This record gives sequence, C-alpha cells and structure tokens, in this order.
Amino acid sequence: MSGFADFPGSDVRRKLDHPVIDTDAHVVESQFAIDDYLIELAGRDAAAKMAERRARLMERKQYNMPSKFLWWGVPSGDHTADHAMSRLPRYFRARMDEMGIDFAHFYTTAGIPGLYYQDDELRQVYCRALNMMYADMFADASDRCRPVAVIPTFNPEEGIAELEFAVRELGHKAIMIGTEIIRPDDGPDGETPFRTQSIAIDPPHDYDPFWAKCQELKVAPTGHTAGIGNMYRNSKTNYVFNHLGGFAAGAEYFARALFLGGVTNRFPGLSFGFLEGGAGWAMALLNDIVEHFEKRNVDHLKANLDPDKLDVDLLAELFDEYGDEIHTGERVRAQPRGPLQRKAPDNFNEFEACGMTEIRDLRRLFVEPFYFGCEADDRMTSVAFNRRLSPVGAPLKAMFGSDIGHWDVMDAVSILSEAWSLVEAKLLDEENFRDFTFTNPAMLHLTVNPGYFEGTVLEDDAARLLTGKGQVPAAAE
Repeated sequence: MSGFADFPGSDVRRKLDHPVIDTDAHVVESQFAIDDYLIELAGRDAAAKMAERRARLMERKQYNMPSKFLWWGVPSGDHTADHAMSRLPRYFRARMDEMGIDFAHFYTTAGIPGLYYQDDELRQVYCRALNMMYADMFADASDRCRPVAVIPTFNPEEGIAELEFAVRELGHKAIMIGTEIIRPDDGPDGETPFRTQSIAIDPPHDYDPFWAKCQELKVAPTGHTAGIGNMYRNSKTNYVFNHLGGFAAGAEYFARALFLGGVTNRFPGLSFGFLEGGAGWAMALLNDIVEHFEKRNVDHLKANLDPDKLDVDLLAELFDEYGDEIHTGERVRAQPRGPLQRKAPDNFNEFEACGMTEIRDLRRLFVEPFYFGCEADDRMTSVAFNRRLSPVGAPLKAMFGSDIGHWDVMDAVSILSEAWSLVEAKLLDEENFRDFTFTNPAMLHLTVNPGYFEGTVLEDDAARLLTGKGQVPAAAE
C-alpha cells in the first residue's frame, strides 16, 4: 500500500523469467473530460445532473447518512508525475519499464460510486460515457494498458445492454460490474434509509441471462465494491474508520452470494475477480463454509439436530437431577424444545443451489473460479498460498494489484519492489510470486477468453501459459 522502497521495480523485473501484470491500476478521470462525453452522449442536462450529484457528495452524505468521505486522495508535491500517470495512459505506458510492469489493467475511479447512482437514466448514461472515454483514452497504449469497462446492474437488462455496447461496439475485453443493488426502503424520499440487495443470491430479478451474456462475450465479471457508508461501516467523522476493510467487506458479500446463490455452479465457465480487498478474508470464508457445511448439511441436520429425535425422557431426567426449582423435569416436558427448534423451512438444503455435496466440491465451486486482488505489500497475501490453511489443499488465486493512482501509492516506480518485499521476508517464494504477478492475473481472463492478450506484448507469454496448463490458445482453435 505505501509504495515506498529503496529500488525501482525494474530491478525486480530483471530477476524474473516471467512478465508482470498489474491487475488493478487506476485511471483518475478528469471531470472536464467526463463532462465532454456526457454532453456528447446525452446533452448538457446529463452533465448538470452529474454536477448536482457531486454537490451532494460534497455535503458528505452517503445513503442518506452523514459519512466522512475521502479527501486528498491522489499524489501531489514531489509525486506530481505519479499523479499525471493515472490520468494520461500514454505517459503511464512510457514509464512501465521503469516500474517493472509489462501489462496493466486500469480500473475506474469515478465509476466505483457511479455504478450505484440512484437515477436509473443517469447511472446508465454515466457508465456508457465512461466506457466511451476509456476506449478513446487507451487506444494508443493498448499493447500494454487495458481499461476495464464499467457495467451497471440494477437490473439484468441494463447490464446486458452495456455489456453488448462495451464489448461488441467499443471492443472492451475486461469489465467491472455493480455487485449489488442499493436502493432506499419504501417511504418518503429524501431521508429514507437504504437497503442492499445482492444480484447473486435472492435477487429481485433473474440475473442468469446476465451471467450467460458474460460467458457468451468472454468477459470475467470483476467487482470493486466497498462497504463504505453502509450502516455499521460508517462514521461521520473518520474516513479511515470507513475505509478500513471496506473493499474486503464488499468482496466477501459478493463472493458469499455467488457461491451460495449457485452462480459458480450454474456457470462453471466463468471466472470472477474481487479487487483491492486482499485474500485473507477469502481464506477465512472458505474455512467458514466448511465448518457450516459439516454441521448443516442435510444428513448431519437430520441425524443430529432434528427436534423430533429429542429424547424428552432423558432431558427431563437430567433436569430433575441437575436443575433447580425453576428448571424441573415436569416443566421441560411441557416445553422440551426451546426457542431454537423452529419448524424446518421449505429450502431445507441450503447448499442445494451451490451444488456442494462434499467438501472437495469447494475446489470447483470456490477455489477455481475466484481470483483475489491484493495490494503490493499486503502481508496477508501469504495466507492465499498456504496450502495447510486450505481445507481442499489448494492455494487461493491471489493477484498483484498496485492501486497506482490513489493515495496509498506514493511512489509508483517502486510498487513492484514493495511486492517483492514479501519474498524477501520469506512470506512468498518465487513460485508464489510468479503466480501472484503473472499466472493468476493472466488466467482470470484467459479462462474465459483464450485470446484475451492477442495483439499485446503478452500474446506469446499467454499462449505458452495456456499450453502449459493443457489448454489450447485461441490462435490454435
């Protein structure tokens, strides 16, 4: 996160026999440029609506609650050149060798909140304007720099429409989606509390056509959603409080929903990326799923928790022997089961949708399709590669994501060196580092689109990687 080291990333790159892919650099959009595209696409009224929206954010109000927002969020002073890199793709490309980065993906800054704008028309127009702008901005650097299109998903139709436009019309190959729907509860406008709904479990619409469209267009859905501003993750006085763990919380919610909602079961050809939250939460979730499955799978429930199998005679006998004047056998016979023994719901098997029938299924349903973006010096990245912590004996797919362009990277040139410090600290070995900085970032996209890197500096490396994994490169199909 800090981006401070004693040597440039190029020194690290010379030690490696593989390319380095940055999963999560950021473009910091110029507002005047966004306005130009909004006006071109939808007229001056759309730009005026956006100005009103920005004014509301300046009031520090999120989801109708006071919230302390980010200020001083990009490099300045002696790091002004790094500031320029995040706004000028050709300048970023010119410095990539110095940074030791071969290929970089650029996620939105303005689009992270933009995916959740309440005005349905403005949200869709805004995302489309950003995608048009990114296509133009990165055209001259496309051999090494790739923007990530933003896809709104408050309903599957708007998501499909923007997928078609961004991929088929503009040529985008990477996407970031809205992972949830945030709407005010029923009630008067203005100060109504907001609620969050997942698009992957118990969604208000059928999103399977959207996931199918992602598969058809060969794009891997990725999420960069933070929990900032939502109820227990909100402070009106402290931005650091709001930011800590925010992206991990948003990613964990999305991952739980994809798994238990059965999306990874129904769409085995899709891969999913979770950006900037690290991988520590993912290993904790994976193990927590195992613990829940062991106790709440159908067979265990019926054998050990069925209230009809309660031995009331034994229970009463123990109450008489060890209870008191209140806790007696006679009274417990009248109410033997207690408040946690309610009638079983219709959806008795809560693992049915996800397709999990044994623990090893988690390799197919969780480990294989999920990829986790980790910042350069995040020591918890090592957890992803610790096979002893994995209940299925397989590492999680952690990916190097620089976050260049934002406040936590003050020296972009040394960001790869920050990642290499994990090797020097013996938290990762060199094979782990290869997976972290090349294999996993590449396979997130190659698994859904073997031709993803065609026409880029990584075309040959990607072909060799696919061949090594027993897959046929797109050029050979």
